[in-house]
Amino acid sequence: MVVGNKIRIFIVDDHPLLREGIAAVIERQDDMVLVGEATNGQEAVEGFRTHRPDVTLMDLQMPEMGGIDAIVAIRREFSNARIVVLTTFQGDAQALRAFKAGACGYLLKNMLRKELVDTIRTVHAGRRRIPPEVAAELAEHCIEDALTEREIDILARVAKGNSNKIVASQLQISEATVKYHLKSILSKLGANDRTHAVTIALKRGFIEG
Repeated sequence: MVVGNKIRIFIVDDHPLLREGIAAVIERQDDMVLVGEATNGQEAVEGFRTHRPDVTLMDLQMPEMGGIDAIVAIRREFSNARIVVLTTFQGDAQALRAFKAGACGYLLKNMLRKELVDTIRTVHAGRRRIPPEVAAELAEHCIEDALTEREIDILARVAKGNSNKIVASQLQISEATVKYHLKSILSKLGANDRTHAVTIALKRGFIEG
């Protein structure tokens, strides 16, 4: 829905300064108008119902409900919703999750000044927008085996400093099973040890820091 030939934009991010910066850029565009803002995923879903924007700019890491869950919820109700992810991470795993959830674009926050306006117009026109560095990451890892949900869960717990014994106790599985999963994780990520695996997983977006 373009009112007065302007692209209606909805911003979802929990950082006020970022929202203000994006709003200032949009204000300067003759073909765009900001119709609403939200600070978390739950507000995003409710706000989308109210404003029915043409393009939504969605942060991924937010309190209460994250961006991925919000994208899924919005697309469940509005299958033609055009959503651009805003993130500081260029990891392939996070990007893949976002696109599987239904995102049309992926924008790194350090690229907002140069890429924001073109990305909005591209996505509004019905095309996808993926930064070259993110596309390169996706291409590099697309033939690899992805980590399973169980492996990601275990690695996230290891990242918090838990021993195999504690992880096994938390998940109510044997320590041998934890070791088996860690061996698989190291192999898939090409990591030398568990610390290296955590570093790689953080960079690629399998787990959050």
